[in-house]
Amino acid sequence: MSAASKITTLRRQGVSLAAAADAFLATPCTANPNTHRAYVSAIDRVAALLGRDRPLADVTDIEIGTALTELWGASAPATWNRNRAAITSWLTWCQTKKHWAAPSVPADAERRKESADETRAVAKTTIHRLLSRRDIPLREKTLWRILYETAARAAEILALNVEDLDLEHRRAPVRSKGGAIEWVYWDSGTAHLLPRLLRLPDGSTRTHGPLFLSARRPVPARRPAAADICPHTGRARLGYDRARVLLDKYAWLDLHQLRHSAATHLGEAEVPLQLIMGKTRHQNPRTAMRYVEPGAEAIAKVTEVLASRRRTHWSTEWRLAGAIGVPGHHQRPRPWCARRAVLRPVRLPGSTGPGDGGPSQR
Repeated sequence: MSAASKITTLRRQGVSLAAAADAFLATPCTANPNTHRAYVSAIDRVAALLGRDRPLADVTDIEIGTALTELWGASAPATWNRNRAAITSWLTWCQTKKHWAAPSVPADAERRKESADETRAVAKTTIHRLLSRRDIPLREKTLWRILYETAARAAEILALNVEDLDLEHRRAPVRSKGGAIEWVYWDSGTAHLLPRLLRLPDGSTRTHGPLFLSARRPVPARRPAAADICPHTGRARLGYDRARVLLDKYAWLDLHQLRHSAATHLGEAEVPLQLIMGKTRHQNPRTAMRYVEPGAEAIAKVTEVLASRRRTHWSTEWRLAGAIGVPGHHQRPRPWCARRAVLRPVRLPGSTGPGDGGPSQR
């Protein structure tokens, strides 16, 4: 079969945008919950804009570019690049893996340059003041402290269940971006708050279900999966969007800034890059280096290394003693406070002593 006839046959199959999206989102490459959520958000919005029941083969490259521009053209470069990459992966999979007639992302919808944000890290004093405020509820304070002490991603911590916690060793397993199970560790601040967070009004303790819960029970129309509902209270798991709004309400910060600040503070404390990568679980050193931007105090401390050594000036009397041949003048003098108590009159050659009416030299 020629290439032209094969394409014609594929076009007649009439694979819709919705079917192509569902097939791609069911593949192992999107098995990670964080990746799956990001891909679903981008692909569903593009499919809804172009028509979910529309055949995939009828969509042109220009329409894909127009949809990207309409949805995220005015967004930040990082947002544009993230959603563009999701659509590119989807369409490339349709072309190479399933051999469907599918459009491509046009060349004019190119990746945008992301400028490094120098203000992502927050000062350590600001973090400590935020976590010690008395007007912040226990749930929010525990979430922010565990995010800072573990340097973990917010989605990873929000996905934790109570049965996942190893309270004795202050650690918990999380599913990372690539789908691997890794451990995160917290310190005494989080260890002090977690038992209070798990305590129920009747004095008992939660043993199963999501760690961080929403304030209210979900309505029947928006009831989540059973795994996201606490069996003790009936409340649902706290979502990422709500957690982001709460931090912005109290501190005008972003959730990722807690992770960025933790890595930066470790770098300022002269922790080796290998340990910082182990804490943040970054695989690429170049990625981890974005988080260890040194602060002003660290730069000022390093600058002291470039300063020249200060010269020690011997006192005038010590040079005079060397000129007149006093024994021991070649030795390094002691500090003035120590010399002052032991100096004795020194008789110069040809001079008379104090009893003879002549001057004495010190």
